[in-house]
This record gives sequence, structure tokens and C-alpha cells, in this order.
Amino acid sequence: MTAETIAQAGYQVDVFDAKPTAARKFLMAGKSGLNLTMNRPTEDIIAAYWDGRDALASAIRGFDAQAVMGWAENLGQSLFTGPTGRVFPKAMKASPLLRAWLARLSGLGVNLHTRWRWRDGIGGDMVFDTPQGGQTRRAPAVIFALGGASWPDLGSDGNWANIFASAGLPITPFAPSNMGLICDWSVHMQRHFGAPLKSIGLSAGDLHTRGEAVLTKTGLEGGGIYMLSPALRSGADLIVDLLPDLSLGDVQNRLARPRAKQSQSNFLRKVLGLDAVKQALLMECAKRAMHTPADLAQSIKALRVPYTAVQGLPRAISSAGGLPFAALDANLGLRDHPGVFCAGEMLDWDAPTGGYLLTACFATGVMAGKAAVDYLNG
Repeated sequence: MTAETIAQAGYQVDVFDAKPTAARKFLMAGKSGLNLTMNRPTEDIIAAYWDGRDALASAIRGFDAQAVMGWAENLGQSLFTGPTGRVFPKAMKASPLLRAWLARLSGLGVNLHTRWRWRDGIGGDMVFDTPQGGQTRRAPAVIFALGGASWPDLGSDGNWANIFASAGLPITPFAPSNMGLICDWSVHMQRHFGAPLKSIGLSAGDLHTRGEAVLTKTGLEGGGIYMLSPALRSGADLIVDLLPDLSLGDVQNRLARPRAKQSQSNFLRKVLGLDAVKQALLMECAKRAMHTPADLAQSIKALRVPYTAVQGLPRAISSAGGLPFAALDANLGLRDHPGVFCAGEMLDWDAPTGGYLLTACFATGVMAGKAAVDYLNG
């Protein structure tokens, strides 16, 4: 986004990528449909960010969801909005958009250098490791878009933070975000691995959401879990409401019906609609707390699901932490390094999945590009 913005202003742009091909994490995002943005009012989008929302607000207002959609459509991508407001290409993958995007950049004269890994130099002489050995480059304006620290095999390994720290810049430690939970399941849960927990309420700390989760061999994953990332990362209890459309009183009243000779599982299925997966989780986490109908109802409505840890950065969808906005001016320029700008997930902000991650990357890329153009124009 930064290269496109600067090249459209008439300047020569060189992009240096450590990997053999460009945009590997962008392609990974496309494996789940490439959720580009959220078709909601701009202020609602800004309010959804967990951390950094005030600093991101100006960038997102300058390149909002409508701008993202227009940009993608201008690259020949037909879009659709899903029932929750998420916007996807109709192709449901990233590769067609990326091909069109790279072709546009090439037409603008942007030079893409692959297998060039930046090693040192914040402005001034930039040092790279390349297949031809060490190389040095200098430019009147430099933009860093070095990513966070999740899925490091795709290129954004977070090692840039050590170089920035060595140069005296502040760094907030990276932490996983939009990540799953690790749970120590008993053998009784094995037959349910891969099964979804649908239409549940989830809470952790001050965060609450409705959604789904998936039981896995190692724990729990899914959108409902990801939406609680900040609280779960800090160790808050995970509380699951297995029947969010029924009140505690409703559940108690239904459990008071005669059970006759029905097994407990059949009874719970018939009077409450609890499927096998929900019942398995209920028995796994609250078997010893279901001596009375009142206890059972309470467990169904507020089931504490223990977990041992959150998944680490290598498997997290995104990462929190990075370069604090305090090190930057209002246009994403490094305060102590004129002509040097930063954009994307390397900045210290955090957001749920649902198009918010890509939207902020697009928006900060455009803002940094415009700021670089202003700087180059004097």
C-alpha cells in the first residue's frame, strides 16, 4: 500500500522482501477467504480495536472500509458482504488480487527485490543480506513495514525489534493475539476433537461475545475464543454459556420436568437441546458440580473451562506489541529519524479478526506513504 501510494505520486520505489516471493502472509490470510475489511460505519470499526485505537483512528478515517472495497474492486475483484458484515472477494482467495496488485505496482515502476533481508540501518545506509552477499542501499525516504511476530515462517519473525531496540527505540514485547487455548483434555473428549460448539456465549474478564469454538486435540480454537484474546492472554477465566438464548430460570424450569427412565444425556438433549459436544464439555468441566438441578443449571449457564496456556506466537493469527506509537509522530514518522516511517502490524496495536487486521495494515500503509510523499516534496 505504501509503495503504491508513493509510486502514484511519481517517485521511484524499491521494495525489499526477505522471502523468495512477496506477500506470503497475505496469501495465508486468503486460505480462510481473505476477509479484507468490515462493511460497517467507520467509527464502529475504530471502536472495535482493543489497543491503539486512538492512534489508528486518523489512518482508518483516511482509508476506511469503503476505500478498501473500492481499491480491491479497482483491481478487478468482485466483492460480497457476509451476514456479519465481513467483506470477501467472490474468488474467496488472495492470489487473484495479489497478481493484479503486483502487476499494477510493476506498471508504476516499483522494483521488488526478493531474498533481501534487512539487517541494520534505520535511515541512512541500509544493510541487507542477499544471495549476492551483503548489500548497502540509501534512500531519501524509508518506510518499514516489517510485520509482527506471528506465523514467523511466512517472513514476519519479529527479529527487527532487536535492531530497533539496539538503536535506542522503545519496543513493547510481542504477545499472541487471536489465538487458541491449550487445554488438558481427558481421554473422554477424544471422539469430539474437530467438532464445533455452536451458538454459545463466551466471557473472559470484561469481554463478552457470542460465537462458536472448535474442540481440538490441544484445546479450543475459533472466532468466539479469538474475540477474548486480551483477557485470556492475561490469564482470565474462560466462562462458557452453553445456552445463551435461555435464562438461568428457564434452564432450571426445564430441568425440573420429570425425567422418568430417560438417561441424563437423552433428558438434556430433549428438554434443553444440548447436543453431544456441549454435553461432553459440560461433563468434562463440571461433573463434580452437578449434584442438584440447581447446580446443573448453573454449570450450563456459566461453565468454567480450565486451560493451561494460550497458543504461542507461531500459531497465533496476529500479534500484539511492537513499536509504540509514542515513538512516532501523527503521520507515522519516527520522531528521532526524519524521513523514516513505519506501518502495519509492526506497530503496537491489537484487534480482533473480521477484517480489522487487514484494514489497519492498509490504512497505515497509505498514511505512511502519503507522509513520505509530503516529506519528499519538502
